[in-house]
Amino acid sequence: MSASATKPESNACFIYVTTGSIDEAKTIGRKLVETRLAACVNIIDPMISLYWWEGKVQEGNETVLIAKTTAVKVAALTAAVCELHSYDCPCAIALPIVDGNADYVDWIGREAANEDCQIMTPDL
Repeated sequence: MSASATKPESNACFIYVTTGSIDEAKTIGRKLVETRLAACVNIIDPMISLYWWEGKVQEGNETVLIAKTTAVKVAALTAAVCELHSYDCPCAIALPIVDGNADYVDWIGREAANEDCQIMTPDL
């Protein structure tokens, strides 16, 4: 494999998600990968978050989930995260991948676009 950089027109994205626990991150992450909404996810635990909620500054332990997908799957992936998540207002934001190892970025595109994609249904 080469270490070449990506082409500027890459449509790969990182989706940054915070969850309340490692178990929740694993549940969401596994569903995203199994349904091919994401090519892969990384889970980072623990993380400390400071944020405004209900008029007060809050502090809490959270777990980070980073999903790799394509731009065309961002809306469906975000909807799945919101459906599966325990928070009222989950963090799920897309960041474009603008450069990197072209072989890896191509892999994201192939795996997220695989024809075996399963559509999530509400009973999952």
